[in-house]
Amino acid sequence: MEAKAVPNLTTDFAHLGPGGGATVLPPFTGMDWYEAYGARFAADGADGRLVSMYSFGESWTSWERHPAGAELVLCTAGSIVLIQEHEDGRLERVALGAGDYAINPPGLWHTADVGPGESATCVFITPGLGTEHRPR
Repeated sequence: MEAKAVPNLTTDFAHLGPGGGATVLPPFTGMDWYEAYGARFAADGADGRLVSMYSFGESWTSWERHPAGAELVLCTAGSIVLIQEHEDGRLERVALGAGDYAINPPGLWHTADVGPGESATCVFITPGLGTEHRPR
């Protein structure tokens, strides 16, 4: 009996939908992938969540925010500093190590730093609807 191939979260993201649904997504191919994802699950609205995992060897070059809901960021390896920009302009730095997580509230701009020579792997559970980006 042949073993069934299983998805890997680093390339095969998942979508969590209303009513407890879960879907394995086509392999990630780059930034255009997000547009197709958004169109495919637009009907889920704020109830849809993208589950993804990324490894970082350097700080992010942009900010992002998710107006449709809160995002959970779980560090699974290494360390990363999540930077959250509050409405009053105050920057809050949240250091995450393996097993630590933080929540980005809805609409809060955020980015992340990785120290020189360091790396981090994080799982993101994101309400993708209406996600915005801006240069850092």
